[in-house]
Parts: sequence; structure tokens; C-alpha cells
Amino acid sequence: MDKEKLQEKLLQIFEAEPQKKFQVQDLVKVLDMEGAGQFKFVVQALADLEHNKQIKLSEDDTFSLIVKESPKTFEGVFHANDRGFGFVSVDDEELDDFFISPTQTLAALNGDRVVVEMISEGDPEISKRPEGKVIEIIDHALTQVVGEFRVDPDEIMPDGYIGTVHLKDKKLSNIKCFIEEKGLHPVPGEVILADITSYPTQTLPNIIKAVAVKVIGNVNDPGMDILEIVYQHNIPTEFPEEVLEQISKIPDYVTEEEKVGRVDLTDQDLVTIDSIESKDLDDAVNVWKLPNGNYHLGVHIADVSHYVKPKTPLDKEAFERGTSVYLTDRVIPMLPPKLSNGICSLNPHVERLAMTCEMEINADGEVVNHKIFPSVIKSTERMTYKAINKILESDDEKTKERYADLVPMFKDMAELHKILVKMRKRRGAIDFDAPEAKIIVDELGHPIDIELRERGTSERMVESFMLAANETVAAHYNKLHVPFVYRIHETPTPEKITTFFEALNSLGIEVTGRSNDVKPKMLQNILKKVAGKPEEAMVSTMLLRSMQQAKYSPDPLGHFGLAAKDYTHFTSPIRRYPDLMVHRLIRYYKENGTSEQVQEKYRDKLDEITLHSSQMERQAIDAERDTDAMKKAEFMADRVGETFPAVVSSVTKFGMFIALENTVEGLIHISEMKDDYYVFLEKQMALVGRHSKRTFKIGQPIEVKLINVNVEQKEIDFKLEGVKDIPKSDLLEGVELPEFKPRDNNKRRFKDKDKKRSHGNKKYHGKDKKNFKGGQKPFYKNGNKNRFNHSNKKGRRSR
Repeated sequence: MDKEKLQEKLLQIFEAEPQKKFQVQDLVKVLDMEGAGQFKFVVQALADLEHNKQIKLSEDDTFSLIVKESPKTFEGVFHANDRGFGFVSVDDEELDDFFISPTQTLAALNGDRVVVEMISEGDPEISKRPEGKVIEIIDHALTQVVGEFRVDPDEIMPDGYIGTVHLKDKKLSNIKCFIEEKGLHPVPGEVILADITSYPTQTLPNIIKAVAVKVIGNVNDPGMDILEIVYQHNIPTEFPEEVLEQISKIPDYVTEEEKVGRVDLTDQDLVTIDSIESKDLDDAVNVWKLPNGNYHLGVHIADVSHYVKPKTPLDKEAFERGTSVYLTDRVIPMLPPKLSNGICSLNPHVERLAMTCEMEINADGEVVNHKIFPSVIKSTERMTYKAINKILESDDEKTKERYADLVPMFKDMAELHKILVKMRKRRGAIDFDAPEAKIIVDELGHPIDIELRERGTSERMVESFMLAANETVAAHYNKLHVPFVYRIHETPTPEKITTFFEALNSLGIEVTGRSNDVKPKMLQNILKKVAGKPEEAMVSTMLLRSMQQAKYSPDPLGHFGLAAKDYTHFTSPIRRYPDLMVHRLIRYYKENGTSEQVQEKYRDKLDEITLHSSQMERQAIDAERDTDAMKKAEFMADRVGETFPAVVSSVTKFGMFIALENTVEGLIHISEMKDDYYVFLEKQMALVGRHSKRTFKIGQPIEVKLINVNVEQKEIDFKLEGVKDIPKSDLLEGVELPEFKPRDNNKRRFKDKDKKRSHGNKKYHGKDKKNFKGGQKPFYKNGNKNRFNHSNKKGRRSR
């Protein structure tokens, strides 16, 4: 018997009884090789198997099979990077994202649900992620593509294909999309929607095939750029016929039958307070002082659930959309305008159905009594933030005279607002008050200005009242222990807080408390310590990055950022499905009680509703950010060569992100910092010049020059001006620096195609202009010749 055959037979014996230990004599007997010469061959075969780590020899001179553990696998979502690699965020929340090298992606696309096999475990102490490889694509996130249809006269199309689609998405920058002949035949220059028929494979990782199904318009049509983003994010733009048919039967006034069983509040003075351009007025408020010194606060929310009944086409469409989407010069509503701007909008001087939360609040800001009930209201006035601020901040006589009957209530509102703010600060609420901007566009959709939104007393006051109502409603139904929808913001992970505390210690900021038992008050105190100091911006940014993401859940886990034990979204059912669901549950329990049998109806449905709502919220935020980034880049495109005052907003090993006063952000790449060799210190979040000791930190004011704008890729590049004025530090003292060769300033340290762009958790990379890598042949014959706040008002996302 030859050596290979003998080893194979031995392995069969071991594998038949993988847990058994064998002596050599046992194996010889089984093989019937007891002769002296044969015994020697068995021993040699065993030695070879041990050397190959297929079997092991124990201290008692017995052999056994080495049982290899099955590779650990996890399900998750693949996040692509345009340089070829990616990350997989797995369902196991205790694990960090897996790094996936370019050769291990299985040609997965961004957003695909995949199975990842662990190659190596991570090491948190050195910030090393676990590494894995994608072994299965469970589901493709991308089913359609949108873009300009092109036909290159120099490119010979394969049989059955008529052209290509120009994809603007950075994460698809290496992908070429071919349009099949069997669908629509668009004209070059038309923006089309196409259904994907074939996805990238390991042999053809850069090819998508699709069929044109819809012509959206011409690439030069006004607003087409935003419409492309809408389609990229799979946001519906039209309501189905069955929805329009359903709403056509809804009256545009409140009928007498609809008032039955409701509390009539039409004799109360109450007002809506919104921005001038708002059309969907979903909340009204009123305040007065009670004889006992407490305050009455009434928050009256449009009763959308009365019109949007379960299991109807309107409800199904609202659920699918999840939220209204606000994109620069347009709104894509969750509900048709007949509802959102009509019968569900709390327009002045007309009766409307509402869900009311009345609260009695004492001088400490505590809600000592409350009622939640369906009502009929009639808004006294449609107030604007601007008008209220003129009354409360400017003491404007003309405005006060116009609203003379309501001015006393507005002053009571301001007093109550101050009480509520003090209460939230006292319990430890963390306020990240980042500046917001409004992009002004002309009739063609071209940005002509960027205005900073000023949040005055009225904006903050309405926010206080909405927060109070959201907390009161959540606490009420949590106390009843019934299935409900909550808005949660979980405690930051100990790992992130430990990293945050270490960074503070490196800055000389003393921290008290344990990272595994962090409380909002601890973090609020840290922000107080640095308020008004140079490091305030950096500490605030680091803290924000340590926070979890707010989401919807059927579990009442509280809101860490607000330091609230109970929290929900009750106040915007016109534009958020979770709020609509909250109203539906309030009505359901009011009409049916809270018995175990009653609770069963929604108990198993809320997981899906809250998960989908959170996903749609993220989708809307991504679309809004993409639109803002594109319009800001377009606004800056005519300003190349100009200089601006700026502030460092983020520091990385490849450069700095900076923010202008108008909130426009851009990158100063490390290759543009030619005055020195800069070292990145991660814990201090600083870039320090090796020779000059010039130091750049978050929040530092600098002067910058705009050198390049790529509107399509939403990239804005700057370079430093006036480096001589940059402060110096001794942060490099004691830091071991590697040897380096002085760079030639006439050459770029990084080629453009390798230029990295990153901000926060998002990473951007320059285009790889090759369509096929590694000499792979294309599938056709002739080859290829060629990025939290808690306001409930429009324009501000809610915690």
C-alpha cells in the first residue's frame, strides 16, 4: 500500500470516531498490518499526518483526530467603498464592523445583505477591526439604477445592448451599467430608470446589466439633479391610483358625525407656530396660568389616524414611505397634499380633528397631571416663528398690536419654556446645537444663497412643548404596560465612552465616573467644563461621535440624550409614520381597553413597524444630505480661487475637513499642506507639523482658499492660507516618529485616483477610471475602448 493510500485509510478510521483516542497497536490491527515492516510504514504515515496537523499525539502516546471548528459566520449589511474594499455591519451588536478586502467581497454591492465568514478577530486595544470574507449574497439592496443614458460613438456595443447609464453614486464608481435592447430605447441625454437584470460576479465584478423601464426627463431639465437623487434612494414620487381614489372620498371639512365622542375645544385660544413657508401645520399649542401657580400646557396634534385607517391603500402607502422628505426646494410628502396641506393641516379659523395632550406643569417643570384625548379644535391664528420672536425678543409694538389678544399667552409660554429648559438641564439633557442652513435656489433650481437658520425663543419654545408632550404620552402608556411605539436613544457603549474619556485625559480634562455606568449628567458636566474654551468644539464633536443612533422601538428604553426615562414621537403624524401609529394605538386602547386579549392585536406587529420606520428615516436623511451636499458644491463652483474664514471640523491622517461660516464643508488634503510633514495624533485628534510644530485641532479658526469643486461627486477641496499664523504645540514630545524622506513638494504625495476623502463614518475615494481590473476580459467581444437633534419642526430631524 502506497503512502498516500495508507494516510487516507488512517484518516477514515479517525473520522469514523472523531472523539476516540487510538494507540498504534489498535490502528495496526484495524489495517491488518501487524508485520514488522508494515508497522514501520504505519508509524511513518501517522508522523506525516501529525506534521500536517490532521491528527495529534497526546501525552499518553495515543493519536486522535484534530477536529477543526467550523468558521464563524454572520449575517449583515455590506457597505462598499469605491476603492474596492468594504465593511460588513453584522447583526451581532457586540461585534465591530468586519473589514472586507477587495478580493473577498464576492462582488457585493453597497447595501447588499450578505453572509460574512470571519478570517481573523479584531483587537480593540489597537483599533483593529475583525476581518472577514463575503461567502454569500442573500439579498441585493439595489434593484434599479438611475442616470443619464449615453451612447459612445467610439464604443462598439455587444449584441443585444444599446448603450450605458452614467452612474453618479460614488459607491458605484467602478461599475459600468449596460442597457439591454429588450426594454425602452431612450435618447442619449435622457435620464432613465432601469431594472437590474444581472449583477456583478467574481469573474465580471464591474458589470451590471439592466433594462430601461422609465424615462424621467432630460439631463438638462430644471430640478433633474435632485430628482436623480430621489430615484437613487428609491423614494416614491407619485401616489398610486387606489390612494388617490381613497382620498377623493374624504371630505375637506369636519362633519358633525366626526365630532361625536370628542372633546370640543373650539372655544379655546390656541395657535400654530411654524416657519413662514410651512404648509402642513400638524401641531397647535396653548398655555395659561392656573390658580395654584402651575401652568396649563395644551398640545393639540392633527388627528391623522382618523383619516388613515389600517389596511387601506392610504395606510399601506404611508407605511412604505415612512416619512416626508425635505429636499432643498421641494417636499416629497408621506401623505397626499389633500390631507397634509388640507383636512389634516391645522389651518386657522376652521374646525379640525385633533389628538390632545393636556398637561399641568409645576414650577419645577414636572408634569403633575395630564389628559390624552381626541378633540375638535379651531386654531385662533397661524403664527410664525418670526412674529413670535418679534413679540418676545424685540418687543415690537406693531406686531404686539396686531396680536394684542394673544400677547399675554405668548408671555406665559415664554415663562413655561424657561422652566422646562431648566428642568431638562437639571436632569442632564445634552444639547448639541449645531448651526443649520437653508439653501436658496432660483426658479431653475440653481443655488443663489445659503442662509443660516436662526433658532430664536419661539423655535426653542415650541420644541420644549413638543418634548413635554412626547415624554408625557410615552410615560402614560409605558405605565400601562401595553404594546406601544417609542423613540429611543440608547446609552453609549462602554468602548466608545472609554475612548472618549482617554481623549479627554490627553487634553488634560479631568473626568469623574465610570465608562461602563455613564449617565447623561456626567457628559453634560464635561461640556460645561469646556464651554467657552478653545477645546469646546473638539470635545463636543468627540462626544457626538460617541453617541448611539436614535431609532424607533417597541421597547421603552428611554432617551439618553434628553435624559428622559420615557420618550415617543407623538407630535408629527402628517410627516412621520411612527407618530401616526402612536395616535392609532391611543385611539385603540381608548376604544377597547387594555386587556391581554386587546394587547395581542399589535404585540407582534410593532417590531416590523418600528424597524421599517427607522430604515425609512435613515433613507430620507441620506437623500437630504446628498441633496444639500450637491447644492452646496454647486453654490461654491463659481467661487474657485476665493479665500474664506473657516473652522477645522474634523482631523484625519490624510488631512482636515473644514467648515465655512455658511456650513459648507470641504477637505484640505494632506498633500496640500506643503509647509511641513504633518503627523496625525489620533487621541488628541490633531495634525502636528514635524518640524514647525504647527498644530491643527477641531474648532480651530483658519483661512482657506477654494481650489476645486466637483459637483457630481459633491466634493469641495481647499488649501491653507496664512500658515505662519497657525499656533504651535509640544504634542509631539515623547512621540516616536518614523524615519522619512523629505518629500518633493513639486510632486503629489498621493495620486488622484488614490486620494482618500473621509468625514466621520463616511469614506470617499477618488474614481478608479478603469472599467475592468487585472486584465479581465469584458463580457462583450470587442473590449472596452474608452454623511442628532430633537426638534419636531420642519427642517430639523428629530432625536
